[in-house]
Amino acid sequence: DPIFLDSTIKPDTAVLARIKELGAPIEEGKARQVGETSAPIDGSRETCRAEECEMGNLVSDAVLDRVKGQGVTIVITNGGGLRASIDQGKVTMGEVLTVLPFQNTIATFQLSGRDLVAALENGVSQLEDGAGRFAQVAGLKYTFDRSVAPNEGRIKSVEVMDGNAWAPIDPDKEYLVATNNYVRQGGDGYKIFADKAKNAYDYGPGLEQAVADYLSAHSPYTPKLEGRITA
Repeated sequence: DPIFLDSTIKPDTAVLARIKELGAPIEEGKARQVGETSAPIDGSRETCRAEECEMGNLVSDAVLDRVKGQGVTIVITNGGGLRASIDQGKVTMGEVLTVLPFQNTIATFQLSGRDLVAALENGVSQLEDGAGRFAQVAGLKYTFDRSVAPNEGRIKSVEVMDGNAWAPIDPDKEYLVATNNYVRQGGDGYKIFADKAKNAYDYGPGLEQAVADYLSAHSPYTPKLEGRITA
């Protein structure tokens, strides 16, 4: 039977001391400064699950920066994977872990332009519910119309970088894409990634480490909105 832990149950001091001892390196790591920001970075649920958000751009850019050497040109980040904002000023590893608490890894794969558009359609299919599948992006721009019924063509246009200019996505071309391992394996409704991805590799660097390294390399980091997603 369950044991009710009320004030009569006294914690074991030896166990508490051991927990504190074992947790010391973790707390030290969380306190480590990884960079600075020139302004707060908005990672709020209300924004990142409905429109382009500053945290979505940061995380997507950090992933793209980490894997662009492999030929990756597009990143999709699920808005539901972003769990906090970051205040202006010094940024600690603990703050990055609060934003990205799931220990996800970077996943890379090949996917056709047609399937990418279908994936974005999934991303905007539950806007009314504030679902976590909403796609934050890098290396890609898209527009959507929330007045259209879900999965009936809410995505109106998708552009990718072609040379130094934006161009309509080619439905028949295969693109090198990155996301996190949860989404790549079909999480948040992205079943098309699980079914259609080619040469998938789900065991890249930790998402939180990629973001921490990116902040360090671009400190002080300035949050940005660039019209990547419009409605």
